Amino acid sequence: MDKKVLDHDVPTEEPVTFHFLAKFYPENAEEELVQEITQHLFFLQYGDYDPNVHKRGFLAQEELLPKRVINLYQMTPEMWEERITAWYAEHRGRARDEAEMEYLKIAQDLEMYGVNYFAIRNKKGTELLLGVDALGLHIYDPDNRLTPKISFPWNEIRNISYSDKEFTIKPLDKKIDVFKFNSSKLRVNKLILQLCIGNHDLFMRRRKADSLEVQQMKAQAREEKARKQMERQRLAREKQMREEAERKRDELERRLMQLKEEATMANEALMRSEETADLLAEKAQITEEEAKLLAQKAAEAEQEMQRIKATAIRTEEEKRLMEQKVLEAEMLALKMAEESERRAKEADQLKQDLQEARESERRAKQKLLEITSKSSYTQSMNSSTTALPTDLPSFNLISESLSFDFKDTDMKRLSMEIEKEKVEYMEKSKHLQEQLNELKTEIEALKLKERETALDILHNENGSRGNSKHNTIKKLTLQSTKSRVAFFEEL
Repeated sequence: MDKKVLDHDVPTEEPVTFHFLAKFYPENAEEELVQEITQHLFFLQYGDYDPNVHKRGFLAQEELLPKRVINLYQMTPEMWEERITAWYAEHRGRARDEAEMEYLKIAQDLEMYGVNYFAIRNKKGTELLLGVDALGLHIYDPDNRLTPKISFPWNEIRNISYSDKEFTIKPLDKKIDVFKFNSSKLRVNKLILQLCIGNHDLFMRRRKADSLEVQQMKAQAREEKARKQMERQRLAREKQMREEAERKRDELERRLMQLKEEATMANEALMRSEETADLLAEKAQITEEEAKLLAQKAAEAEQEMQRIKATAIRTEEEKRLMEQKVLEAEMLALKMAEESERRAKEADQLKQDLQEARESERRAKQKLLEITSKSSYTQSMNSSTTALPTDLPSFNLISESLSFDFKDTDMKRLSMEIEKEKVEYMEKSKHLQEQLNELKTEIEALKLKERETALDILHNENGSRGNSKHNTIKKLTLQSTKSRVAFFEEL
């Protein structure tokens, strides 16, 4: 740690690229990854679900599943995306640290989690695999990296050393002979030794009381967790207030548009009413003039009839012709009188229609006036809603600072809150596990059995027998160290 980076054997070209890799894995990520940044470095992939961003096809460029897993199931990329997106959306709003921890908890229960494999040979020359992890040393068959044949926990090992390609393991029990194995490559011996020393040291350290430094780190982590919890609650309240304000604003805008449409329709109706009224008024005037003209003609016909009656008729023929003319004049006068009466009635009806049209025009103007007044009120409400109140809490996390003075009462309250949060977190974890089991059941029917590898079959057999990584190692370590050493040498 005291050696400069550039003093190491690194490429000389620029820029120099470095990759972060975990060398030692925790036994229990939830307990040992105290600081959030450490937890995040073990994860380094997260983002909350957003339906506006995560639309169909957004997973096309993401390598979330190995090709082997994709080929194992009779599912198209679209089917995978549909199911992944559905579960992704189910966990919307979950805090980043919670999501990362759930991911790590699932990962740490896998058989090959945190295991570094090295090819070795025992005294008989049998090719085996040495697995080094946080729990101890494990011996595997080269064809089965999931289930170890022998395991040696770190608390049973006193010393590890190597000379050339030969490794020597000294058990804690001095009565038991040392056992040896040969590595396949000399250059990896140093790495094997470093992994053994580091994992052994961490294994023993975990089983001792926490140092003052670790206690302080855990206390700071609890305080930081409580602070973030309060911050999340505050942000949730602000988000809810903003969403409510935006919802009201959208509702007022929708209402304003509706009123504008009603005003437009009322204005159009008013224009149609005005046009109808003008036409009716013009027609009524024409009809009235026609009625006057007909009445004048009727009067003239009556006068002609009287004049004809007063004329002396000398001959019978003239008398007959005169009677015929009188009859025709009477018929014409009668027709003119009827036509005049009909025109007068039509004029009265047009006057009535004109009055009704003007009444409709008056009502339309009143409606338009009401809508205009409502629109003015809505616009004022809209402007007051759109401009969110200045005293509304802001999303600026930097401008605000939260100070915590944890006294005894505060610590008790904090402990109660953490305990409550822990119960809720356990319930969420249980729910998540149920969802994972549901997903497994759902896609199991689409699995192509003929494409399963030997490791797939072994993993399924372990799961069906209830054999997890930890209880398998526990069963193996129930045997005596001596018998395990002897078994290793006889492999």
